[in-house]
Amino acid sequence: MASTSYQLEFESPLRELEDTIASLEADNQDSGEVRDELRAARKALLDKTREIYGSLDEWQTVRVARHPDRPMFTDYVDLICDEFVELHGDKFFGDDRALRTGFAKIDEFKVMMVGHHKGKTLKERNECYFGCAHPEGYRKAMLKMKKAAKYGLPIICLIDTPGAYPGIGAEERGQAQVIAESMLEMSRLETPIICIVIGEGGSGGALGIGVGDRVAVLEFSYYSVISPEGCAGILWKSHDFAENAAKALKLTSKHLKRLGAVDDVIEEPTGGAHRDHYQMAARMKQYLVKTLRELTEKPTDTLLEERYGKFRQIGMFVEETVAG
Repeated sequence: MASTSYQLEFESPLRELEDTIASLEADNQDSGEVRDELRAARKALLDKTREIYGSLDEWQTVRVARHPDRPMFTDYVDLICDEFVELHGDKFFGDDRALRTGFAKIDEFKVMMVGHHKGKTLKERNECYFGCAHPEGYRKAMLKMKKAAKYGLPIICLIDTPGAYPGIGAEERGQAQVIAESMLEMSRLETPIICIVIGEGGSGGALGIGVGDRVAVLEFSYYSVISPEGCAGILWKSHDFAENAAKALKLTSKHLKRLGAVDDVIEEPTGGAHRDHYQMAARMKQYLVKTLRELTEKPTDTLLEERYGKFRQIGMFVEETVAG
């Protein structure tokens, strides 16, 4: 378990233990007493991490999902894929850097990778609009997914966005329409599709590449019809109520699994994916390979029928006959 440069306020007890461990490791005394103290401090850190992350509330989970050290699309591509060739452009307007696409190879499977990318440096984040894609991003994704279906390649979508870009230019170029078209096209692509929310799964920006045969979320990710801040702005007219909104939205992996909005929850390393990129990537690769083997064995007609049925069954409702 590794420490991170950025820590959330509820992680402050972990920082104190990490500082103690760093101090003991820097001590040149190779005595039994120092080794015992170090062993005890490491155990205390592990226990405290499990305690904190075992009882996160909804707003704390959102904060973890947004952690700047959390692995992004390019990290998973580097750690999971044996090969990757990025594809650019939508053949209409431009190349949106918030949505990345490319051919990849994962073990014996040749696939098409599609995913949001928020950027790591300030310059890259501005280029990526912090993971908020424009219409050209979704058009690019659609083109590449259709190409994948043409050549019989499974599609893997990694979702990490607070929402589609809300600017005037994006609306003028058909933001809502292109997201709707993307969802329609994904529902009938004749190839296996796996979607995983790796961080934030906000609104139509996430749904635009979120229609798949398997939809999974990482343990400390969230998936919601709207961001907590957006919900608070509508209901309470202030972003100060984002914590209340997060609680009401039922957006964590536990809620999503119980409500049937996702198929699987992928467990994160102790303390979250941002503390161990390698272990998180290994777990995701294991899930992807296992799921790809299951889906590629299914006939195309069965795949499409089950995909359609899965999304038709999401949601709960009650029918009641009113007298009179």
